[in-house]
Amino acid sequence: MAPLKFCANISWLFTELPDYSQRIYAAASAGFRAVEAAWLYESDLEELQRAKEATGVEVVLINTPPGDVKRGDLGLGAVPGREVEFRRGLDLALKYARALDCKRIHLMAGRVPVGSHRMAVAKEMEAIFVQNLNYAADIFSKEGITGLIEPINTRMTDPRYFLDSPHQAAAILEKVGKPNIKLQMDVFHWQIMDGNLTQNIQKYLPIIGHVQIAQVPGRNEPDSAGELNYSYLFTTLENLHYQGYVGCEYKPLGSTKEGLGWMKE
Repeated sequence: MAPLKFCANISWLFTELPDYSQRIYAAASAGFRAVEAAWLYESDLEELQRAKEATGVEVVLINTPPGDVKRGDLGLGAVPGREVEFRRGLDLALKYARALDCKRIHLMAGRVPVGSHRMAVAKEMEAIFVQNLNYAADIFSKEGITGLIEPINTRMTDPRYFLDSPHQAAAILEKVGKPNIKLQMDVFHWQIMDGNLTQNIQKYLPIIGHVQIAQVPGRNEPDSAGELNYSYLFTTLENLHYQGYVGCEYKPLGSTKEGLGWMKE
């Protein structure tokens, strides 16, 4: 049985260092062979390339740009009337993905518009999301890139995020029907929204393209105090022959390095 492959989410880990390229070096020296990040777009691309080449670390996942953060955007994939900006953001993500040889892009769905009721706009937002995902899938297939969609919990993290459960995501993926658009399972969000992790992992594993982890409810190290038994969950993923990466997207309780004991175990 192949052991799980872990990658450091450098938007959450090694934040002691201000620059993403520095965090790549730090992740490599802490033993990570791969990193992921939410948004690298403020960073100098050539510096990121240099850090990647010097360390031999693989960049496995980036997100599409959030949009206009001042306007309250968190992705544009399902947001009505923002299709042009979504495509522009996709172009930028592709530029970074190509330069860093990154093969996974998380296509952020975005938030239900302010003043709209979730149920009232759900059909329209889903239709736009499906259309944008199809558009991305066609471009990605030429690049050998997998697109991912990630449910984010609306109870603790983001009350207005459009995509909030694995079941909703699976139904959307069925409508898209493209093999290179998959499900991103963030165990933290899945536990808060739905629980029932063993069954959900077994059910959705065929369409899962990436996994992320954090303890619930504090979103800290997987071995910190909380609801989840990660040694059981890791064994479950191994027994199901999960081949992808497990992204460490959590808030370290102290310094990042001090909190990595769980990985050695």
